[in-house]
Amino acid sequence: MTVHSLPLAVVDERARRTWSGRLQMAVILLVCAAPVIASYLAVYVVRPHVGEAVYGDLIQPSVGLPNANGVDLQGRSVALRSLKGQWLLVTVGASTCDAACEQRLFVQRQLREMLGRERERVDKVWLVTDDAPLAPALQLALTSGVPVQVLRVAKADVQAWLKPAGGHALEEHLYVVDPMGEWMMRMPVSPDPAKVKRDLDRLLRASASWDTPGR
Repeated sequence: MTVHSLPLAVVDERARRTWSGRLQMAVILLVCAAPVIASYLAVYVVRPHVGEAVYGDLIQPSVGLPNANGVDLQGRSVALRSLKGQWLLVTVGASTCDAACEQRLFVQRQLREMLGRERERVDKVWLVTDDAPLAPALQLALTSGVPVQVLRVAKADVQAWLKPAGGHALEEHLYVVDPMGEWMMRMPVSPDPAKVKRDLDRLLRASASWDTPGR
């Protein structure tokens, strides 16, 4: 029995198809990642003013929303991944919400308003890590005007996703999540709203071509 090699033309065609398939996959992955890459480049490479520092900490690699559920104030189950589609300003804390917690929620609200016409591209989220009831006055404040999305989420699920800076607690920070559901920035403890707004302005400006208000 004689074994014959495949004709060179057949080998070349198979190699061409393999290379073409790999190239197409690479292009698809690049297109999917391009918006996030563009946003990060705008904040960390393309600086609007020479010497101007970036305020928040970039999370590399970014971390996607966990496959977990929370419970809203009406007792409904909400998948955390359903929050995709908007930029998110996220705070974390216990339902008792001490003075520092109230200050973070106030800063969160003010930041969104400071964004002007771009504020419709940003949602406020508070992840509550216990089951105790909220004070009536606090609940009223959270639901007045543009409401905060309050979700009770197991602390272990939050800790598996968001991380504080060294020496600090999870609850001390404001976290920024992009419309793809990727946690990509952490603001310092007791942040300066003007400096946070500067970073947010850059992100919103860089993502203007692919991100629109609403999910």
